[in-house]
Amino acid sequence: MSLADEKKAARAAALARRAEAHAAWSGHAAGHLSEVLAGYRGVPLAGYMAMRDEIDPLPALEEAAAHGPVGLPTITAPATPLVFKLWEPGAEMVPARFGTSEPTGAVMRPEILVVPLVAFTRAGARLGYGGGFYDRTLDLLRRTGPVLAVGFAYSAQEADELPLEPTDAPLDMIVTEREVISL
Repeated sequence: MSLADEKKAARAAALARRAEAHAAWSGHAAGHLSEVLAGYRGVPLAGYMAMRDEIDPLPALEEAAAHGPVGLPTITAPATPLVFKLWEPGAEMVPARFGTSEPTGAVMRPEILVVPLVAFTRAGARLGYGGGFYDRTLDLLRRTGPVLAVGFAYSAQEADELPLEPTDAPLDMIVTEREVISL
């Protein structure tokens, strides 16, 4: 089986686990993420707006915005790093690719990046949707200054191992609805 086929199979299995976890979860899943971000008050950070059945970081981002700059990603072109624009609760949002919305604020550089994912391992490996946006973004951010990559997912998205390529950027921490995994 090719690496691409292995990744496709791992994504399908993880997305099924994520959908099941999302359907079963009731309540505020971002409690541990809020606790982690509280330890970095005022540090520029960026998150994401949940789509489909992703775990929702919005409550934690809203709390963080009361203490410092928060950004959300924008896709400027295929196969490029993401750009982050300032966001705050109630900010104007415009329709974007993949059925998401993005802010219209000024461009910012996060030092903490809350990263969505399809699957993760306890060693910090991350499997995304396959577009490479976060891998390119983390590579760029790590070459230009400090950044803490925090994967945010349901615990059901954990895998024992994942098929990886050299360009797959590792996470520095993983936060789930159940725990914080420091690496």
